[in-house]
Amino acid sequence: MSKIETQSMPREQFLTIAINLLHRAFMDAKRTDAKNLFKAISEGKRVALTNLQMEDKSSVRFDLSMDHSEYAGTLNFGAFRSSLTALLSNLVDAVKEQREITTFGAEGDSANIIFGVTGVTVEKEIPSVLVLSTSTGGQEAAVMLRLMYLDYQQFLASQQSDGDTA
Repeated sequence: MSKIETQSMPREQFLTIAINLLHRAFMDAKRTDAKNLFKAISEGKRVALTNLQMEDKSSVRFDLSMDHSEYAGTLNFGAFRSSLTALLSNLVDAVKEQREITTFGAEGDSANIIFGVTGVTVEKEIPSVLVLSTSTGGQEAAVMLRLMYLDYQQFLASQQSDGDTA
């Protein structure tokens, strides 16, 4: 069994790669292909996006999955694409402006990271919040890009408690 080596790269470079892969998969692709990919990840499947050759000539596989358990309502391709467009736009702005992007991780597990940039949209008067997370652990030499819908009400509760302390 071969040993899996891990390397780190600057966060901005990683996010640029992730943004480009997601844009290529859902915005540049034929609508039919994008919808088929959406259908697969919305059913809980892990889908291989690409193998990327790194500067040191090593190869890294990028996979994609999605968690939409916190999405209020029934998620369709149009609503997903709107959320993803908002998220990618906000990520691009954050990278271009060289803003410090807050990250969140599971306690004691540095391999799972949630990036603190959101894509917020409103469908039928109900907001949705999409974020990008990544996982680099496990037995496979792969990076998992995971799109996650968060419970929008936690952001409302946070704003209310911020207002109470002001």
